[in-house]
Amino acid sequence: MVAARQTPGGVVAAGTVGGSVTEYAATGTTGVGGSVASGPTTFYDVASLTKVVATWPLVGRAVAHGLLDLEAPVSDHIRTAIPGPGAAVTVRQILTHTSGLMPATRLDRYTGDSRDLAEMILSEPLDTPGEHRYINRGFILLGLLLARVHGKSLRALVDDLGGGLGGGLGLSGLRYGPFLADDRVAPTERRLVGGCPLHGVVHDENAAALGGVAGHAGVFAHAQGLAELAHHFLSARQGRGALKDIGAYVGESWKPAVRVDAANSRGLAWLITDTGLVHHRGFTGTGMYLDPATGRYLVVLTNAIAYGRERHGLAELHALALAQFDD
Repeated sequence: MVAARQTPGGVVAAGTVGGSVTEYAATGTTGVGGSVASGPTTFYDVASLTKVVATWPLVGRAVAHGLLDLEAPVSDHIRTAIPGPGAAVTVRQILTHTSGLMPATRLDRYTGDSRDLAEMILSEPLDTPGEHRYINRGFILLGLLLARVHGKSLRALVDDLGGGLGGGLGLSGLRYGPFLADDRVAPTERRLVGGCPLHGVVHDENAAALGGVAGHAGVFAHAQGLAELAHHFLSARQGRGALKDIGAYVGESWKPAVRVDAANSRGLAWLITDTGLVHHRGFTGTGMYLDPATGRYLVVLTNAIAYGRERHGLAELHALALAQFDD
C-alpha cells in the first residue's frame, strides 16, 4: 500500500494473550511526503474504533456498576419536556445498531440551536427500528449519556480508563485530541487543494463539531496502546485482569445478536464473523481483530485517508487481516 501510494505508512501489532511478546511491524512515514518513520508509538486518528476502544468498555463499566441498564430507554437518563420518537430507544439497541435513529448525522446543522443535543437527537423521527443499520448518531448519544451518569466529561472518562491510577489500565497510548502537530501523530486528510492536512485534530466532522470528543470518533491511539488494550479485552473475557468487572458484558458483546451480511453478525458494538472472530474498523484506515477462542489479536493502523476518501487498498487489507486467523 505504501509503494502504491495508498497510505503514507502503517503499523501492525500482533500477539496472543498469555504470550510474552507483542510483535510490531511498521513501514512508510507518518505523512504524505514526510521523512518521519511510522512506529509502534505513532498516534493515529482511529475514527470509528473509538466506538469499541472507548465508548463500549465505558458502557460496560457503567452497566457493571449499576449506572446503566442495557434494556432501559436512554430517556431514563435524558429527561425531556416532550418525549420524542427516540425516547424508547435502549442502550442495547444502540450497541447493536438496531435503534432506528437517523443513520445520517450532520451536527453542524444544530449549530447555534439552544436546545440540548441529546434531546434534539431523541426528538427526530426513527428510521426502520429493529433493522441493522450502522448509525454513528447512537454512539454520539452514548457518549453524552456516559458523561451524564458519571457527572464528568467523556474526555475525563477515557483518561480515567487509560490512566494507571484509580482502576485505570495503565495505557499511555489512548486519548482524545487535540495534539500538537508534531512527529508523534500521523496527519490525515488534506480537505482542500492548497490547504494543509488535518494534523493532531480529529478527522470526523461530527466529532469536530463536538470539540473533538465524541462517542463515535475522536480517539487517537498508537499500536502499542491498542495491543495492550486487546490484552485487557481478551483477558476480561476469561474473567481476568483489570477489566474483569466487565467480563460477562464482554462475553455477551461477542455473541451474534443481529445478522449484518453474508459473513458477519453484530454483537454489542463489535462485528463477529461466522468463525467467531471479533473485529471493527475505522474510516481513516484502522482496524482491530480479536479471536476469543485462541486469545490472538491483530491491530492495524494506517492513515490511508491521507490519499483521499476512496481509501484504495483498505478492503484488501481488511480481508488479509481476517485471513491471518484461518490457521
